[in-house]
Amino acid sequence: MDVGLPRMRVPAAVTDGSGALRVAEIEIAQPGKGEVLVEIAAAGLCHTDIDSLTWGRPLVLGHEGAGRVRAVGPEVDLLVGTPIVLNWAIPCGSCFQCSAGRQSLCERRDDTDWQPPSPTLDDAPISRSFWLGTMTPLTVVRAEAVVPIHVDIAPRSACLIGCAGMTGYGSVVNAARVHAGTTVAVIGLGSVGLNVVQTARLAGARRVIAIGRSPSRLATARAFGATDEVAIVDADLRSAAKQVRELTGGRGADYAFECTGVPELATIPLVLVRHGGTAVQVSGNEVTVPVDLTLFEWDKTYLNPLYGQCRPREDIPRILDLYATGRFEIDALVSRIYSLDEIATAFSDLASGKIVKGVIDFDAT
Repeated sequence: MDVGLPRMRVPAAVTDGSGALRVAEIEIAQPGKGEVLVEIAAAGLCHTDIDSLTWGRPLVLGHEGAGRVRAVGPEVDLLVGTPIVLNWAIPCGSCFQCSAGRQSLCERRDDTDWQPPSPTLDDAPISRSFWLGTMTPLTVVRAEAVVPIHVDIAPRSACLIGCAGMTGYGSVVNAARVHAGTTVAVIGLGSVGLNVVQTARLAGARRVIAIGRSPSRLATARAFGATDEVAIVDADLRSAAKQVRELTGGRGADYAFECTGVPELATIPLVLVRHGGTAVQVSGNEVTVPVDLTLFEWDKTYLNPLYGQCRPREDIPRILDLYATGRFEIDALVSRIYSLDEIATAFSDLASGKIVKGVIDFDAT
């Protein structure tokens, strides 16, 4: 096990949980039983990372990561040097939910006695975002968080599969189960929304309606497979909903996906779907908002899937295969590459909408 000293010191993007963001040196241990030391080559930035700045506890940031196996602990069947991508809803494989095939709902994921020991910052333990903490060149994770990469893909693209790619893909394929020949509306055209667009196209949707404010994002959605574009011109989205009905014969879409991350828009997909349609709130908002229960009438189904109902060892290889055959676009999602020292700029660019997706590239620094 070539890991150098018993504990290793590495730079990391950290927060105090009250909004502060900085690069500091943390200390990590060697991998133990069932654990893997991962050398992170690239880490994606997600809007959840911005939210995590104010989660009320010190944290090593980042939950999208790709790289290679640096070392393994006992009872891990992975070869050193294997290229990998990380998944953040880490399944134990044996609890009630995992046994039922609902691996993203694993009941042991947040058990501290099952996860690797926390790294330390200034001699005090510091948590890691989603038990990963990918914004650092080295991290120790459960082996179940690791999915080997079997195709030719750069880490700066592969890391995006770990959240944005999987969430968009899984929300369409696993949760909504979009059928061929149907109509799909997608509101919110960030990285997750664009992945919903292209997966709906792959699922054979006859019409994929992209809804957004930015002309450039609407154009990008068209490149990702949208057949129609609807510009948001009013705060209550009344005009957009009307256009969706007009595009669908006055009926409404068969499926509608909300990918904006705006809590007030959590029920918008119910406005966009037809009677008996499926509304999917992809953003995972965790706040209290007023709800008009009449929106649920006429046999509409409302879903709020976690992580696209991810089954890591099945879904992520499928996405990689789609990428390798040119059917799933990932490279074009990357707006800009940053070094770890540019982390504050990266967060600012993401929050302002200047980029679709930013990546911290450790191989380039």
